[in-house]
Amino acid sequence: MRRLIAKDESALRELMAEYGDELMRTAYLLVKDRQTAEEAVMDTFAQAYAKIGQLKQPDKLRSWLLRIVANRCRMRMRTWSWRSLFPFERIESLAEGEVPGPEELLLAQWRGERLSEAIHALDYKYREVIALYYFNELSVAEIAEQLDGNENTVKARLSRGRAKLKSLLGEGDGDGAGVYE
Repeated sequence: MRRLIAKDESALRELMAEYGDELMRTAYLLVKDRQTAEEAVMDTFAQAYAKIGQLKQPDKLRSWLLRIVANRCRMRMRTWSWRSLFPFERIESLAEGEVPGPEELLLAQWRGERLSEAIHALDYKYREVIALYYFNELSVAEIAEQLDGNENTVKARLSRGRAKLKSLLGEGDGDGAGVYE
């Protein structure tokens, strides 16, 4: 933190290396477009670097960065862009570990694509709380704080978002079998 406050660029690179992937996943889930998500993340780091002195509690750095990226994404969703005319890319693989067989890879890819499509089909307010809760593992209280809202509102949006996801993912391919049943 001291190095960031002193405007040490190597500290900024370390910050970007540590939080870049997580912020990118969050931004992509929120805006549905890789390039727009990258721009939001870069804006986030630029703003954080410029205003790092305003962060009163260094232990809340991750939460502060997530709040900035969510606000940047919200701002970008409000402004129309020619990019909205083109289809978005799929969420890239987030898991690492042992190399699964080809069948597992195909099934995981299919499920990931279905989940990505289902999340992107949600309204922004549901997509935002789902991303922050499940992908960033924030508590309901932390999400409410980030969104300057009420915890009950966050709980309601999570519940409705999960119900909509269940409906979207439970549809299956017409054989009655859902993706995650």
